[in-house]
Amino acid sequence: MSSKSNNNGRALEFAYLLNLHSEISKFRAVRIIENSSFSACKKAWGKLDKNEQNIYQISSLAGVKILFELEPLLIENDNDELEIYVQQDSKGEIGDVRDILLVRDSITWEIGLSIKHNHFAVKHSRISPKIDFGEKWYGVKCSDEYWQKISKVFEKINEYKIQKKKWSDLSAKEDEIYVPLLNALKDELVKQNAKFPTQIPQNLVKYLLGKFDFYKMISIDSDKITRLQSYNINGSLNKNGKFIKKSISIPLLNLPTRIIALDFKLDSKNTLELFLDAGWQFSFRLHSASTMVENSLKFDIKIIGMPTTIVTINSCWMP
Repeated sequence: MSSKSNNNGRALEFAYLLNLHSEISKFRAVRIIENSSFSACKKAWGKLDKNEQNIYQISSLAGVKILFELEPLLIENDNDELEIYVQQDSKGEIGDVRDILLVRDSITWEIGLSIKHNHFAVKHSRISPKIDFGEKWYGVKCSDEYWQKISKVFEKINEYKIQKKKWSDLSAKEDEIYVPLLNALKDELVKQNAKFPTQIPQNLVKYLLGKFDFYKMISIDSDKITRLQSYNINGSLNKNGKFIKKSISIPLLNLPTRIIALDFKLDSKNTLELFLDAGWQFSFRLHSASTMVENSLKFDIKIIGMPTTIVTINSCWMP
């Protein structure tokens, strides 16, 4: 992710903090915890011009309004204080993709929001000669055969690195690097899935989505839409309050039980597509993550098909 994209994402998180605090405080006691992540978001917010800030405010307010329909415990006044805080980015390394948490300690309740600004990726995982993607993605260590296959590719990459080549200098990088790396990953995943067919599909999707339930809040500025998607993996979202009931019901998420197919996207040399049952589909686009050649590459992983148990709500807004 570029520094500008990262800055915009943090600024949108700050806009959510402002609107969550402003709107929730109309109903109950609420407090923003000002940690180091809060400071980083506030700094990013200050880099936006007034027009950008206005758009982010409108977009995030639309998201907050949808959230109130789904989570009555946010606005129910039960004489306790609701706390809001931004999580550290490092939480993503342990499978927690939530950017903002809203917590009521008195009833052992929390919900998380994953804030996205004009992008839909679920993960930006890396591949390198040291990263065991099998262990990290679905809990099965990669085989010796996999390591042998990718080591030959990374030997070439290392030669280019020593020569201080740029990725743009490599005219055949797709055939020389992308295709053999993706084939090695594909062969490994298919082989391990044949050994552990009940374990890998669910573990893989849980890795891609994260360990915790959350709402994904996507600002699509070009369409003037805020899109909410529910990821109710463990059933902790969408609880009724004592006095206020939810207006919209969110079902428990259906996880896959089997992998149907994994192959290259049609007419592509840098993208794999994964098809599972229950309506799940993902794309894995491999790309260079820097200008200069280095010993790792990055995946841009997106959901291209999802089950109906992921509820999607669009809220249109005008700046």
